[in-house]
Amino acid sequence: MSEEESRSDNRILSGSVLKLIAVITMAIDHTAAHLLEYVPALGTKLFILSIPHVSSRAVTPYFIMRAIGRTAFPLFCFLLVEGFMHTSNRLRYGLSLFLAALISEIPFDLVHGQFPFGKQNVFFTLLFGFFGLCIFEHFRDRIVLRGLLLVALFVFTYFFHADYRIGGVTFILLIYVARTELIVVAFAGCIILQIASFPAYILMGLYNKKRGFVKGPVLKYAFYLFYPVHLTIIYLIQLALK
Repeated sequence: MSEEESRSDNRILSGSVLKLIAVITMAIDHTAAHLLEYVPALGTKLFILSIPHVSSRAVTPYFIMRAIGRTAFPLFCFLLVEGFMHTSNRLRYGLSLFLAALISEIPFDLVHGQFPFGKQNVFFTLLFGFFGLCIFEHFRDRIVLRGLLLVALFVFTYFFHADYRIGGVTFILLIYVARTELIVVAFAGCIILQIASFPAYILMGLYNKKRGFVKGPVLKYAFYLFYPVHLTIIYLIQLALK
């Protein structure tokens, strides 16, 4: 068996499985983030994690759940780039992201207690990352214009208060540019995002470049709707526990 075939055998995760992992870890993260004040047990100290001569901190269910949640965003960025590269209709892909961002904004604001306006939901970050990919590819031969448009996009993203702001869009572009160099993506991701996001890069390395079980519009858009629906459920739980 060749080295390439051996590597291929180790790539066991389809895009659908990565999506499933992303939404599950996201839900775990948001459950801890938005229900901590209503469920005191999430803050119960389990043990002390200590690194000699560096730092120590109490490990709680909240800490564990938020650490698990760091896997979600890098996977969504990775899947966005994969979708951008393989979609047959980029206009429809962009419109889907835009509609998902609009639909998600009200439950996002409600669960954050910032209604009607504040920091914007992560679908806007993914949408701006999509715009960045379009700019990067369409103006490939016009470097100066491409640079100016990307700077304008970064500035708009920052002042729009999209989740993860410039770091999120930068990471999406980095995945696109260095997608064949996973070590570079992982190193940059741990710096731009958080070091707790490292499991995401292991999962990316197991991606087999297959779509998986998510086929057809029903399952496809169910994953888009999961984000606003689970935020709405969390908000309703908040109301019930107040």
